Amino acid sequence: MNCNSPKRWLSSRKLSCKLLIKLILFNFIVVRRLPGTLFLRNLVERRGLLFQLVRRDFQQHFVGSAMGWIWGLIHPLVLLVSWVFVFQVCLGVKLTGQPTNNYSLFLFAGMLPWLLFNDTVQRSASSLLEQSNLITKTVFPSEIIPVSVFLSSLISHLLALILTVAAAGFLLKRISIFLLMLPLYFLVVGLLAVGLGWIVASLHVFLRDTAQLVSVLLTFWFWVTPIMIPPAAYPAWARFVLFANPLYYIVQSYRTLLLSASMPDLRDLGVAAAASVAAFFFGGLFFRHMKRGFADVL
Repeated sequence: MNCNSPKRWLSSRKLSCKLLIKLILFNFIVVRRLPGTLFLRNLVERRGLLFQLVRRDFQQHFVGSAMGWIWGLIHPLVLLVSWVFVFQVCLGVKLTGQPTNNYSLFLFAGMLPWLLFNDTVQRSASSLLEQSNLITKTVFPSEIIPVSVFLSSLISHLLALILTVAAAGFLLKRISIFLLMLPLYFLVVGLLAVGLGWIVASLHVFLRDTAQLVSVLLTFWFWVTPIMIPPAAYPAWARFVLFANPLYYIVQSYRTLLLSASMPDLRDLGVAAAASVAAFFFGGLFFRHMKRGFADVL
C-alpha cells in the first residue's frame, strides 16, 4: 500500500469540504440578494403597521359618512346601471361566445378586476405625499404604502364580489367550485397593481403631474380592456393591443369563474401572472432606486 495515499485522501477530503462550504456560502449570499427578499421580510415584520395603514385608509374613505362602507357598493352599481343603459339599451351590444347572455352580469364581472386595479394604481400615485410625515420623521418602510392601498381596495372588491356571486347564483342558478381559485387572481392583480403603483408613487414625489398623467393613461387602458363589449366585437387591427393587455386575460378569467361552472384557461393565468411578476419586480427595483431621494424632496 502506498504510504502517501492516506495523505492524498485527507487532502482531497479537505478540498471537498472547502468547496462545499464555499457553495453553501455562495447560495446563502445569492438567496439573501434575491430581489424582494428584504421587502417580504419587512412585510412580515411590519404586519402590524400594515394592518394599521389598511384600517386607516379604509376608515378615511367611509367612516363618518351616513352610509359607511355601503358607498363601496353604490359606486360600482351606479357605473353598472349607466353602462348597461348606454351599451345595451342604446347601442344594442350583443354577447357571443360568453359564459352568459345576461349583459348586466357580464359587465359587472368584468368591472370588478378593473376597478380593483384602477383604484390601487390611481391612489398609489399620491400615497407617498399623503404619508410624507411618516416617511420623513420615522424609520418607515415606504414601500408598504402602495401595498396598504391595494389591501384597502381589496376590501371593497370583496364586498362587490359577494354581491356578484349572489346575483349569479340567483339568476343563473349556478355557483362554481372554481371560485376557490379567486385568491390566486387577487394575487395576480395585486402584483400588477402594486408594481405599477410603486413606479407612479415614486415618480409623483419628484414630478407632481404624475397623478394626472396616470389618470389619462388609465382611461386609455380602460378602453382596450374588454369590459363593456366582448373581445370578438373589437376590430381586427385592435386585437394585438387587446391581447398584449394583461387585464384582458384577468377579465376573461373572472367571467369564467363567476358566471360559468367551468375552469378558466390556465394559459390566460400564465400570461397574466408572467406580466404581473415582471411589473412587480421591475417596480420594486425602480422604487428602491428612487426612494433614496424621498427624504430630501418630501
